[in-house]
Amino acid sequence: MLTDLYQLTMSYAYWKAGLDKKEAVFHLFFRRSPFNGAIAVTAGLENIVDYLQNFRFESSDLDYLSTLRGSDNAPLFEEEFFKYLQQMKFTCTVDAIPEGNIAFPHEPLVRVQGPLIQCQLLESPLLNLINFPTLIATKAARICMAAQGDSVFEFGLRRAQGIDGALTASRSAYIGGCEGTSNVLAGKLFGIPVKGTHSHSWIMSFEDELEAFRVYAECQSNNSIFLVDTYDTIEGVKKAIEIGHWLRKEKKELVGIRLDSGDLAYLSICARKMLDAAGFTEAKIMASNELDETIITELKRQGACIDVWAVGTNLVTAGTHSALDGVYKLSAVRDPGGEWKYKLKLSEQMAKVSTPGVLQVRRYIDDEEYVADVIYDTQLGIPDHCSIIDPFDPTKKKVVNQKWKYRDLLVPIFSKGKCVYNVPPLKEVQQTTKNELNRFQPGVKRFIHPHAYVVSMEKQLYQMKTDLINHLRTTL
Repeated sequence: MLTDLYQLTMSYAYWKAGLDKKEAVFHLFFRRSPFNGAIAVTAGLENIVDYLQNFRFESSDLDYLSTLRGSDNAPLFEEEFFKYLQQMKFTCTVDAIPEGNIAFPHEPLVRVQGPLIQCQLLESPLLNLINFPTLIATKAARICMAAQGDSVFEFGLRRAQGIDGALTASRSAYIGGCEGTSNVLAGKLFGIPVKGTHSHSWIMSFEDELEAFRVYAECQSNNSIFLVDTYDTIEGVKKAIEIGHWLRKEKKELVGIRLDSGDLAYLSICARKMLDAAGFTEAKIMASNELDETIITELKRQGACIDVWAVGTNLVTAGTHSALDGVYKLSAVRDPGGEWKYKLKLSEQMAKVSTPGVLQVRRYIDDEEYVADVIYDTQLGIPDHCSIIDPFDPTKKKVVNQKWKYRDLLVPIFSKGKCVYNVPPLKEVQQTTKNELNRFQPGVKRFIHPHAYVVSMEKQLYQMKTDLINHLRTTL
């Protein structure tokens, strides 16, 4: 039932027209990389696996659907269709790019093949389960790259888009490279390390800031990170140092301080000098306050002495980029046992013309560095002397170097309804992201005007798509 109504109305019409036995292939992909960058970090597949393993209509779902009415107040669906839905078992074959990999526009992230009605019903839920996680994992990866090896924590629960949004953001941010989260429920559910300090209200509950630090140190001696900017940041650092000396007498250690306002570059440099002069060279300086990759990059350029970045709103909401523009398009249909008939959506904008076929993405590797991706049709295959063409500029052609290694990105997830994929631990997915990012040229990962990574179409597929476009334009 996590679907849009038009998926059900189309499915009913397929069934009514006798098309329920027809097979189809759909591909999920995005047209533009988020944040004006070049890359996207894939996320959301684990939830897709869970969703598809539980894909069925319950009696209560059908009871609800029976209440829906059309413009004439007659039922939208007839009772026989409900029987069909109740007896329907998931039998699709699904291939997908595993979480933590890097994807580019127009490359299929998920390929679904099976009965037309089942494929159609999956459009909205699959997009929901892929778009937001991929967006946030990508944002987290950008922030972690800006931090240049410093620790980054996701601190966005209070600004997230609801409970589901907060949990999804915490998990996705971890995939993108964050070391932990402030969200305790996400820690419990996903095994993500949880981190936290205290807020300004703790300081304001006391008559004296020093007393507030002292009591907190007594209660949290193994988590003594003090928020120092409630009143005056420099004075707050002085008081944190004083409590640091008291902690040492108690055989404990000052973990660090947190800056949440003001000129973070200037204040962190001052705080670092003060902490070092007092003998607290190992104490960490954490910063928060509306951070993102642009601000972190600039603070780094200014020599800010910040060890830990706590990023909230602009991470869990993706800041100015509200959504990944993922789409789900039909690319082939056939009668059972018949030949595939390839389909595409036409548009006056070439970027919106979909690609026909049963698609796969091959990533080529030269000396352990990724150098090109090629979209190809599994039915046409891909020759040893692979010629590739830029789908948006056919004058850009080349022949793939036969010495290059390669791997196909889409891997089997479900085979005729049976799950054949072992979902990896979340920590392993996070490591995959780090490993994969390291295999791309630095320019591809640049935030502004990134280097254009080669994403091309295999020549046979390009020609077939062109022929189909020309055929449709002359016959419609």
